[in-house]
Amino acid sequence: MYTVKQLAKLAGVSVRTLHYYDEIGLLTPASVGANGYRYYSDEAIYLLQQILFYRRLDMELSQIKQIIHDRRFDLISALQAHRGSLQEEIQRLQTLIHTVDATIMDLTGEIKMSKKKLFEGFSEEKQKQYEQEAMRRWGEDRVKQSTRLWNSYSAQKQEQIKQEGGAIYTGLAAHIGDGPQHPQVQALLDRWQQHLRYFYEPSLEVLRGLGNAYNEDPDFNATFTAIHPDLPAFLQKAINFYVDQIESKRQN
Repeated sequence: MYTVKQLAKLAGVSVRTLHYYDEIGLLTPASVGANGYRYYSDEAIYLLQQILFYRRLDMELSQIKQIIHDRRFDLISALQAHRGSLQEEIQRLQTLIHTVDATIMDLTGEIKMSKKKLFEGFSEEKQKQYEQEAMRRWGEDRVKQSTRLWNSYSAQKQEQIKQEGGAIYTGLAAHIGDGPQHPQVQALLDRWQQHLRYFYEPSLEVLRGLGNAYNEDPDFNATFTAIHPDLPAFLQKAINFYVDQIESKRQN
Protein backbone atom coordinates (compact mmCIF):
# COMPACT_ATOMS: atom_id res chain seq x y z
CA MET A 1 0.00 0.00 0.00
CA TYR A 2 1.13 3.54 -0.71
CA THR A 3 0.35 6.76 1.09
CA VAL A 4 -0.75 9.71 -1.00
CA LYS A 5 2.71 11.27 -0.63
CA GLN A 6 4.44 8.08 -1.71
CA LEU A 7 2.22 7.69 -4.76
CA ALA A 8 2.62 11.35 -5.69
CA LYS A 9 6.41 11.04 -5.56
CA LEU A 10 6.36 7.78 -7.49
CA ALA A 11 4.22 9.16 -10.31
CA GLY A 12 5.64 12.69 -10.37
CA VAL A 13 2.31 14.38 -9.60
CA SER A 14 1.27 16.62 -6.73
CA VAL A 15 -0.53 15.47 -3.60
CA ARG A 16 -3.17 18.06 -4.41
CA THR A 17 -3.77 16.39 -7.78
CA LEU A 18 -4.35 13.02 -6.15
CA HIS A 19 -6.72 14.59 -3.64
CA TYR A 20 -8.68 16.11 -6.50
CA TYR A 21 -8.80 12.81 -8.39
CA ASP A 22 -10.24 11.25 -5.25
CA GLU A 23 -12.83 14.01 -4.86
CA ILE A 24 -14.18 13.53 -8.38
CA GLY A 25 -14.10 9.74 -8.16
CA LEU A 26 -11.42 9.34 -10.78
CA LEU A 27 -8.83 7.61 -8.59
CA THR A 28 -9.95 6.56 -5.13
CA PRO A 29 -7.75 5.06 -2.42
CA ALA A 30 -8.18 1.45 -1.37
CA SER A 31 -8.71 2.59 2.19
CA VAL A 32 -8.61 5.62 4.45
CA GLY A 33 -7.02 5.28 7.88
CA ALA A 34 -8.43 6.59 11.14
CA ASN A 35 -5.95 9.43 10.85
CA GLY A 36 -7.47 10.39 7.51
CA TYR A 37 -4.51 9.16 5.49
CA ARG A 38 -5.31 7.74 2.07
CA TYR A 39 -3.76 4.39 1.13
CA TYR A 40 -3.47 3.26 -2.48
CA SER A 41 -3.08 -0.28 -3.83
CA ASP A 42 -1.00 -1.54 -6.77
CA GLU A 43 -4.14 -1.40 -8.89
CA ALA A 44 -4.31 2.35 -8.29
CA ILE A 45 -0.76 2.71 -9.61
CA TYR A 46 -1.74 1.16 -12.94
CA LEU A 47 -4.91 3.25 -13.13
CA LEU A 48 -2.94 6.41 -12.41
CA GLN A 49 -0.57 5.52 -15.22
CA GLN A 50 -3.57 5.24 -17.54
CA ILE A 51 -4.88 8.60 -16.39
CA LEU A 52 -1.54 10.22 -17.18
CA PHE A 53 -1.43 8.55 -20.59
CA TYR A 54 -4.88 9.84 -21.46
CA ARG A 55 -4.11 13.30 -20.08
CA ARG A 56 -1.11 13.38 -22.40
CA LEU A 57 -3.63 13.06 -25.22
CA ASP A 58 -5.43 16.15 -23.83
CA MET A 59 -8.45 14.09 -22.86
CA GLU A 60 -10.88 15.57 -20.34
CA LEU A 61 -10.92 14.02 -16.87
CA SER A 62 -14.61 13.22 -17.24
CA GLN A 63 -13.84 11.22 -20.38
CA ILE A 64 -10.98 9.40 -18.70
CA LYS A 65 -13.23 8.49 -15.80
CA GLN A 66 -15.77 6.96 -18.15
CA ILE A 67 -13.08 4.91 -19.88
CA ILE A 68 -11.15 3.48 -16.94
CA HIS A 69 -14.24 2.76 -14.81
CA ASP A 70 -16.13 1.06 -17.60
CA ARG A 71 -16.56 -2.62 -16.72
CA ARG A 72 -15.27 -3.49 -20.20
CA PHE A 73 -12.01 -1.59 -19.65
CA ASP A 74 -8.99 -3.88 -20.13
CA LEU A 75 -5.60 -2.65 -18.93
CA ILE A 76 -3.54 -4.76 -21.35
CA SER A 77 -5.57 -3.63 -24.35
CA ALA A 78 -5.27 -0.01 -23.23
CA LEU A 79 -1.49 -0.31 -22.92
CA GLN A 80 -1.26 -1.89 -26.37
CA ALA A 81 -3.26 1.01 -27.78
CA HIS A 82 -0.96 3.53 -26.05
CA ARG A 83 2.05 1.72 -27.44
CA GLY A 84 0.65 1.92 -30.95
CA SER A 85 -0.04 5.66 -30.69
CA LEU A 86 3.45 6.29 -29.27
CA GLN A 87 5.05 4.38 -32.14
CA GLU A 88 3.10 6.52 -34.59
CA GLU A 89 4.31 9.65 -32.80
CA ILE A 90 7.90 8.41 -32.94
CA GLN A 91 7.58 7.93 -36.70
CA ARG A 92 6.15 11.43 -37.11
CA LEU A 93 8.96 12.95 -35.06
CA GLN A 94 11.59 10.99 -36.99
CA THR A 95 10.12 12.30 -40.22
CA LEU A 96 10.28 15.83 -38.84
CA ILE A 97 13.89 15.39 -37.72
CA HIS A 98 14.81 14.22 -41.22
CA THR A 99 12.93 17.18 -42.68
CA VAL A 100 14.78 19.63 -40.41
CA ASP A 101 18.16 18.09 -41.28
CA ALA A 102 17.38 18.03 -45.00
CA THR A 103 16.17 21.65 -44.94
CA ILE A 104 19.42 22.76 -43.29
CA MET A 105 21.34 20.88 -45.96
CA ASP A 106 19.19 22.47 -48.67
CA LEU A 107 19.99 25.92 -47.28
CA THR A 108 23.70 25.15 -47.02
CA GLY A 109 23.78 23.86 -50.57
CA GLU A 110 24.67 20.33 -49.49
CA ILE A 111 21.60 18.89 -51.22
CA LYS A 112 18.88 20.22 -53.52
CA MET A 113 15.54 19.57 -51.84
CA SER A 114 12.16 19.84 -53.53
CA LYS A 115 9.88 22.45 -52.01
CA LYS A 116 7.27 19.75 -51.47
CA LYS A 117 9.64 17.82 -49.21
CA LEU A 118 10.18 20.91 -47.09
CA PHE A 119 6.77 20.15 -45.61
CA GLU A 120 7.11 16.40 -45.34
CA GLY A 121 5.81 15.19 -41.99
CA PHE A 122 3.42 18.10 -41.59
CA SER A 123 -0.36 18.20 -41.77
CA GLU A 124 -2.33 21.42 -41.62
CA GLU A 125 -3.87 20.65 -38.25
CA LYS A 126 -0.61 19.36 -36.73
CA GLN A 127 1.85 21.95 -37.99
CA LYS A 128 1.55 24.20 -34.94
CA GLN A 129 1.84 21.25 -32.59
CA TYR A 130 5.05 20.07 -34.28
CA GLU A 131 6.48 23.57 -34.18
CA GLN A 132 5.87 23.76 -30.44
CA GLU A 133 7.39 20.32 -29.97
CA ALA A 134 10.53 21.39 -31.82
CA MET A 135 10.80 24.50 -29.67
CA ARG A 136 10.38 22.42 -26.50
CA ARG A 137 13.01 19.88 -27.50
CA TRP A 138 15.69 22.11 -29.01
CA GLY A 139 14.84 25.59 -27.79
CA GLU A 140 13.49 28.45 -29.84
CA ASP A 141 16.88 30.10 -30.30
CA ARG A 142 18.52 26.98 -31.70
CA VAL A 143 15.64 26.15 -34.01
CA LYS A 144 15.60 29.65 -35.49
CA GLN A 145 19.34 30.22 -35.56
CA SER A 146 19.93 28.77 -39.03
CA THR A 147 17.14 30.80 -40.58
CA ARG A 148 18.28 34.03 -38.94
CA LEU A 149 21.85 33.57 -40.10
CA TRP A 150 20.84 32.63 -43.63
CA ASN A 151 18.56 35.62 -43.97
CA SER A 152 21.36 37.88 -42.81
CA TYR A 153 23.45 37.03 -45.87
CA SER A 154 23.21 38.81 -49.20
CA ALA A 155 22.05 36.87 -52.24
CA GLN A 156 25.63 36.85 -53.49
CA LYS A 157 26.87 35.45 -50.19
CA GLN A 158 24.17 32.79 -50.17
CA GLU A 159 25.20 31.62 -53.60
CA GLN A 160 28.84 31.55 -52.52
CA ILE A 161 27.95 29.39 -49.50
CA LYS A 162 25.99 26.95 -51.67
CA GLN A 163 28.85 26.61 -54.12
CA GLU A 164 31.29 26.06 -51.29
CA GLY A 165 29.12 23.28 -49.85
CA GLY A 166 28.89 21.53 -53.20
CA ALA A 167 32.65 21.80 -53.72
CA ILE A 168 33.35 20.14 -50.38
CA TYR A 169 31.27 17.08 -51.23
CA THR A 170 32.62 16.71 -54.76
CA GLY A 171 36.09 17.05 -53.29
CA LEU A 172 35.39 14.27 -50.79
CA ALA A 173 34.02 12.07 -53.57
CA ALA A 174 37.25 12.57 -55.52
CA HIS A 175 39.24 11.13 -52.60
CA ILE A 176 37.16 8.00 -51.98
CA GLY A 177 40.01 5.87 -53.30
CA ASP A 178 42.37 7.34 -50.69
CA GLY A 179 40.33 6.05 -47.75
CA PRO A 180 38.35 7.86 -45.05
CA GLN A 181 41.40 8.47 -42.83
CA HIS A 182 43.52 10.14 -45.52
CA PRO A 183 44.87 13.57 -44.47
CA GLN A 184 43.28 15.31 -47.45
CA VAL A 185 39.91 13.79 -46.61
CA GLN A 186 40.20 14.93 -43.01
CA ALA A 187 41.27 18.40 -44.17
CA LEU A 188 38.12 18.61 -46.29
CA LEU A 189 36.09 17.68 -43.22
CA ASP A 190 37.69 20.61 -41.40
CA ARG A 191 36.27 22.79 -44.19
CA TRP A 192 32.92 20.97 -43.86
CA GLN A 193 32.72 21.71 -40.15
CA GLN A 194 33.61 25.34 -40.77
CA HIS A 195 31.00 25.49 -43.53
CA LEU A 196 28.29 24.40 -41.08
CA ARG A 197 29.12 27.43 -38.95
CA TYR A 198 27.41 29.60 -41.53
CA PHE A 199 24.24 28.26 -39.92
CA TYR A 200 25.00 27.04 -36.40
CA GLU A 201 27.84 25.92 -34.15
CA PRO A 202 27.93 22.15 -34.71
CA SER A 203 28.67 20.03 -31.66
CA LEU A 204 30.55 16.75 -32.02
CA GLU A 205 27.27 14.97 -31.43
CA VAL A 206 25.70 16.86 -34.34
CA LEU A 207 28.68 16.10 -36.60
CA ARG A 208 28.54 12.40 -35.86
CA GLY A 209 24.76 12.40 -36.27
CA LEU A 210 25.06 14.04 -39.70
CA GLY A 211 27.68 11.53 -40.77
CA ASN A 212 25.43 8.63 -39.86
CA ALA A 213 22.41 10.27 -41.48
CA TYR A 214 24.28 10.83 -44.75
CA ASN A 215 24.48 7.06 -45.16
CA GLU A 216 21.50 5.70 -43.19
CA ASP A 217 18.77 8.20 -44.08
CA PRO A 218 17.20 7.22 -47.44
CA ASP A 219 16.91 10.81 -48.73
CA PHE A 220 20.46 11.78 -47.81
CA ASN A 221 21.80 8.49 -49.11
CA ALA A 222 20.10 9.01 -52.47
CA THR A 223 21.48 12.54 -52.75
CA PHE A 224 25.09 11.54 -52.11
CA THR A 225 24.78 8.37 -54.19
CA ALA A 226 23.96 10.64 -57.11
CA ILE A 227 27.39 12.24 -56.66
CA HIS A 228 29.16 8.90 -56.26
CA PRO A 229 27.69 5.46 -55.43
CA ASP A 230 30.16 4.94 -52.59
CA LEU A 231 29.97 8.43 -51.13
CA PRO A 232 27.31 7.87 -48.40
CA ALA A 233 29.18 5.03 -46.67
CA PHE A 234 32.49 6.83 -47.20
CA LEU A 235 31.16 9.99 -45.55
CA GLN A 236 29.88 8.06 -42.55
CA LYS A 237 33.25 6.38 -41.97
CA ALA A 238 35.26 9.54 -42.61
CA ILE A 239 33.13 11.75 -40.36
CA ASN A 240 33.09 9.20 -37.53
CA PHE A 241 36.88 8.99 -37.73
CA TYR A 242 37.07 12.79 -37.81
CA VAL A 243 34.96 13.11 -34.65
CA ASP A 244 36.89 10.30 -32.93
CA GLN A 245 40.14 12.19 -33.54
CA ILE A 246 38.75 15.42 -32.08
CA GLU A 247 37.42 13.60 -29.01
CA SER A 248 40.75 11.85 -28.51
CA LYS A 249 42.64 15.17 -28.63
CA ARG A 250 40.28 16.73 -26.10
CA GLN A 251 40.78 13.84 -23.68
CA ASN A 252 44.58 14.13 -23.81
